[in-house]
Amino acid sequence: MESRNRFVVDGELVELDGLRYTPAGIAQVSFKIRHASTQQEAGMPRQVKCDIPALALGEVARQASGMRNGQRVRAEGFLAQRSLRIAQLVMHIDNIIVLNEGA
Repeated sequence: MESRNRFVVDGELVELDGLRYTPAGIAQVSFKIRHASTQQEAGMPRQVKCDIPALALGEVARQASGMRNGQRVRAEGFLAQRSLRIAQLVMHIDNIIVLNEGA
C-alpha cells in the first residue's frame, strides 16, 4: 500500500540560518517559509497566513543557503516530526526554486 506525504508551498523565505553540517558530514540549513493566501473553505474565502519551519539537506541545503531572506520561493518536500522527542512538524525540502520577483 502506497502512502503519500508530499507538500508544496509558495511563500517568502524568512529566518534563513547559516549552512551547517551533520556529524555525518551532510550539509543542512534550516529556515522558515512565510505563506499567505486566500483559500476556499466551506464555500467561503479564508485568509491563510502561517510560518512553516523547513529543513534542507545535501545539495538542496547548499542551494537554499545561497538564497536571501525576502525571496519568494516554491518549496516541495514532505512533512516529518522534528525529532523523536519533539512532535512539531517540519517540512523537509527536496526541491526549492526562486519564483519570479514579480509573481
